[in-house]
Amino acid sequence: MIAIINYGVGNIKSVMSALRRLEIEAILTADISEIEASDGVILPGVGAFSAAMKELKEKKLVAPVIDLANSGKPIFGVCVGHQLLFTESEEHGMYKGLGLIPGRVVRFRSAPGIPHMGWNQVKYRKPSVLFEGIRDGSFFYFAHSFYTVPADDSVIIADTEHGSQFVSCVREGNVFGAQFHPEKSGKQGLKLLLNFSKYCANCNKQAR
Repeated sequence: MIAIINYGVGNIKSVMSALRRLEIEAILTADISEIEASDGVILPGVGAFSAAMKELKEKKLVAPVIDLANSGKPIFGVCVGHQLLFTESEEHGMYKGLGLIPGRVVRFRSAPGIPHMGWNQVKYRKPSVLFEGIRDGSFFYFAHSFYTVPADDSVIIADTEHGSQFVSCVREGNVFGAQFHPEKSGKQGLKLLLNFSKYCANCNKQAR
């Protein structure tokens, strides 16, 4: 079962809808016991970094999410959820994130359009379980004005070009993040979510 963390930000239901299309058992929840009982966690989100962190704090989910990541449970952050995995963001001031991946969230400063919205290519830096069966250079859907800058390039799985090259997917052990929206990215997005679900199931079997 996949737990989608429900913390009051946008686009959560579309992630649930995508998983249902794949017939993946999933639950939309802010209940810590349900999240802990899952095989893996998706941290979705649309909107401002600071508002998202505020919601996580108010629902007392910050420490549990960090603890789950440290325990080895697979976690996948999407869009703002991806940004929340990092140390800090400069969006509307400086705000601390979950700190699961060292690095910062910064604003596009020279790009053909801000926000970056629409379909764009995702080009791999290294093989990843997330992209198994998905062609390098496939198009995914983006909607964002900020992007992540990891402190260590070794966590970068894939890049995308928008005026300049930026990080579009990362992995640090059991923690994954994607700046794009797989739930809005057609067949390749569904395949990525299926890959994550299979990875979670395999991790759960190995832990037994």
